[in-house]
Amino acid sequence: MFHIAGISLNSPFVLAPLAGYSDLPFRLLCREYGAGLVVSEMISCHGLIYRQAKTLKMLASSPAEQPVSFQLFGADPELMGEAAAILSDFSPSLIDINMGCPVRKVTKRGAGSALMKDIHLAGQIISAVVRKSKVPVTVKTRAGIDQQTMTAIEFTKMCEGTGASAITIHGRTWSQGFSGSADWDMIRQVKAVAGIPVIGNGDISSYDQGIARMKESGCDGIMVGRGALGNPWVFSKTGRPQSLPGILIGVKRHMDLMEEYLETDRVLAYIKNQIGRYFCHFSGSSRIRQSVHDCENFLLLKDFISSLSKLAP
Repeated sequence: MFHIAGISLNSPFVLAPLAGYSDLPFRLLCREYGAGLVVSEMISCHGLIYRQAKTLKMLASSPAEQPVSFQLFGADPELMGEAAAILSDFSPSLIDINMGCPVRKVTKRGAGSALMKDIHLAGQIISAVVRKSKVPVTVKTRAGIDQQTMTAIEFTKMCEGTGASAITIHGRTWSQGFSGSADWDMIRQVKAVAGIPVIGNGDISSYDQGIARMKESGCDGIMVGRGALGNPWVFSKTGRPQSLPGILIGVKRHMDLMEEYLETDRVLAYIKNQIGRYFCHFSGSSRIRQSVHDCENFLLLKDFISSLSKLAP
């Protein structure tokens, strides 16, 4: 257990804000499987201020997922402050500021990783969000801009000084994007100087691996992103099941949550993408994934998954 500004987390494992994946059903699933904190997809400050329907839909939540953090992105301090005030009314436990996304459509607007190049502006944004938020504010960033410009230590000190209650460091640089390997030594260096909780992020695919990274870096928590897709067991000591029946338990629970909270046939492609990720690393996986993607509606997908239960040894 660790704490962020008085908020108790019953596990040091955190679900990352995964664009296109970290919706309410997936967050609920990961909480059930042991995540101590879950984070929403990135939410645009402009979308909030202008009450865009698509943005407001991303704020769907449930008391069962608490504690939950809503992640905000943007590059204008005043707008980010306004958006934080609006976001606070949706009852998140925390508001996280994205200062690490390397995707071009985010950075070209000066947000995400681009803020690592302007530490003064980044500080103004944090101060504005902290001032307007009703809940503690955290920041997610990266190890640096590139291998020659590793900014995480300076950036962490700035975040702490402007009121952030915790910081997540993704061990890759902006220039790396999602390629190469995460630099956990940089995360260790950040933890050595930080006076606020530090959450490490990058290349975690199992519970035991996360615990080992915590021990070697000294960080307070572990954030898991892509390693959680099709694998909510990453948050559990028991680990991913080796048998099809064990995997199907997780699949069925995920589908039940999707059916409860999503317009299933409108987002069928997304659902099949999520479900297909469960089937890997065992004989017949590719054939099952193909059958998942061939299903023409949600009911057929449910029937197919049920048929697997009957066939499983």
